[in-house]
Amino acid sequence: MSFVRLPSLRMPWAALCAGLLALAAALPAHALRVKEVAAVQGVRSNQLTGYGLVVGLDGTGDQTTQMPYTTQAMQNYLLQMGISLPAGASSQLQFKNVAAVVVTAELPAFAQPGQHIDTTVSSMGNAKSIKGGLLMMTPLRGADGEIYALAQGNVVVGGAGAASGGSKVQINHLSAGRIPQGAQVERSVPTPLNDGNFITLDLNASDFQTARGVVDAINKHIGAGHATALNSRTVQVSAPTDPGARVGFIAELEELPLDAIAPAAKVVINARTGSVVLNQAVTLGPCAIAHGNLSITISSTPVISQPNPLSKGQTVVAQQSNIKINQEPGAIIQVPPSPQLADVVRALNALGATPGDLLAILQAIKAAGALNAELEVI
Repeated sequence: MSFVRLPSLRMPWAALCAGLLALAAALPAHALRVKEVAAVQGVRSNQLTGYGLVVGLDGTGDQTTQMPYTTQAMQNYLLQMGISLPAGASSQLQFKNVAAVVVTAELPAFAQPGQHIDTTVSSMGNAKSIKGGLLMMTPLRGADGEIYALAQGNVVVGGAGAASGGSKVQINHLSAGRIPQGAQVERSVPTPLNDGNFITLDLNASDFQTARGVVDAINKHIGAGHATALNSRTVQVSAPTDPGARVGFIAELEELPLDAIAPAAKVVINARTGSVVLNQAVTLGPCAIAHGNLSITISSTPVISQPNPLSKGQTVVAQQSNIKINQEPGAIIQVPPSPQLADVVRALNALGATPGDLLAILQAIKAAGALNAELEVI
């Protein structure tokens, strides 16, 4: 594979960007790029949240006798509309067609006033369903307490439910839904992308080898001295000051190819589901493993005691429990050194362990110093 060599540092930024564009066009589709291991600092989204009301429900809203904040929120809304309730009337209000909800949204980077974003609506009370409801105008606030968007619209719930005669059938979750393009941005968030003479790349994972690979790729194709690794997760790159040229420069910078970077050996264990994932860098040292299963079975048999005729006794039903413990023998298995992932998988399969047992086995192998990988439990 051949690369385009760009001229010296004295060439204009426009020429640098043009050279990067030609380079990106010549890359194979499977090449690992800078954009897949790093992101530009400052280009981030912001979380928004708000409290609102969903109206128009078919009797599936909150039971306001148990959810006083629903009644209070409705009173405040009516008061804003110029409707004041008489004293003592609030305790008699029943809004079974209204549900109190929490509205969340993600404000993308560079979002401008007037643009629309998706919102998620979740019931915070005891509403049975918010399907078919309408979210009333709800301000969405950021972490600083300022309003950045206003949400309103029909809630889309991907589910269904029916109840009759004490029986109930429900498909999916009915107390949460989405409003596509349901919020309008009212305020933009400033970003420091165009400030200064540098841009900063934040690596997705803290790794010195990856940071060095990104620096080498940038300096190789743009020119020595343009990129500097500040630490294992931050790379600083000199960039043009003109906003238009900087955007083009970043776009082409993200398409630069990276040399193959060997990942750190890691075993990820999900303790809740029993899932175990190993990457290709995991190796095993020589070790011996003994594994056996212990099972306990408890069974109950009903025993009926029937009294004699005319004895005025009562029939008694009792339970007779039977407890059985079965422990399978565990043979010691010698595991040879395994330099490849396929050998590791073959050695672990030879144990015949369940995924749940495999969690304990891997932790024990790591403690014995025979597992050359980092264990991460999620």
